[in-house]
Amino acid sequence: MSPKTLTKAEEQIMQVLWSLGKGFSRDILDALENKSHQNTVGTILKILQDKGFVGANLVGRNHEYYPLITKEEYSKSSVKSLVKGYFDGSFSNMVSFFVKEKNMSVEDLEKVLQQIKRQKPTNK
Repeated sequence: MSPKTLTKAEEQIMQVLWSLGKGFSRDILDALENKSHQNTVGTILKILQDKGFVGANLVGRNHEYYPLITKEEYSKSSVKSLVKGYFDGSFSNMVSFFVKEKNMSVEDLEKVLQQIKRQKPTNK
């Protein structure tokens, strides 16, 4: 898992790659919601390779790009970073924030607790 973070533009490219599984820069460009220039996509793909998020295979004269980390791996890292940076490293502080801001209902919180209870090992 990479400790590095993505810029908004890099994350948009990664979202497309995670969705496609792999693709040429033209495929990625076509799938982007906000249309970028081919050179911009190429530059971002190069940066993503340098950061260790993307790999590429040469197919003929073109590069076919693929993600080196999963969306789940990046999400896990991002959430941990968010909790560390904004909630003093406490997931309970984060959940309390969402409840207080009315972004999470008591019912949602109960569902989360049930999921935790099902997944948590019983040995202490």
